[in-house]
Amino acid sequence: MVYPVVKRHILALILMCTLTAVAIGQDVKQYLEFDKFNEEVLQRSSDDTIYVINFWATWCAPCVHELPFFVDLDKRINSHPVKVILVSLDFSRQLDTKFYPWLKAHPQEHEVVLLLDPKPNSWIDKVDKSWSGAIPFTYVYRGRDHVTYEGSFADAKDLDDYIDTFIKTL
Repeated sequence: MVYPVVKRHILALILMCTLTAVAIGQDVKQYLEFDKFNEEVLQRSSDDTIYVINFWATWCAPCVHELPFFVDLDKRINSHPVKVILVSLDFSRQLDTKFYPWLKAHPQEHEVVLLLDPKPNSWIDKVDKSWSGAIPFTYVYRGRDHVTYEGSFADAKDLDDYIDTFIKTL
């Protein structure tokens, strides 16, 4: 027999867990395999949209430092539509203890996805052959044209200038 006090605590715990998931308020799609991620994220195509894909992780201090630079990027770069996608490379075993608590404390306005493919050495070259695998790493593309940036941007202006330079090559 479950005592009423215990039953209340169990219900409170279930409610708290449910509210925590809702409080994050951001859908985060998880990709367990690179090929599906590649198909749905890196191969998106729109006539005029510039996609800015930033690979990062909560355990990477330079990554977390530069994330605010991506806020309002789509409003600052107004010559073309811009879509920012933040691709977390956090470890699957730390999602509940690190990633989701961080995301709850730092909600993002852009799409956030998790790339959980456990074999990065098999897919890093598929993103770009020049990528060493270090993060942060930013992949910018429109159609078949793309540029990459390995390392952290100094500030929002540095990021904007990089995107502007790409736009001028189109």
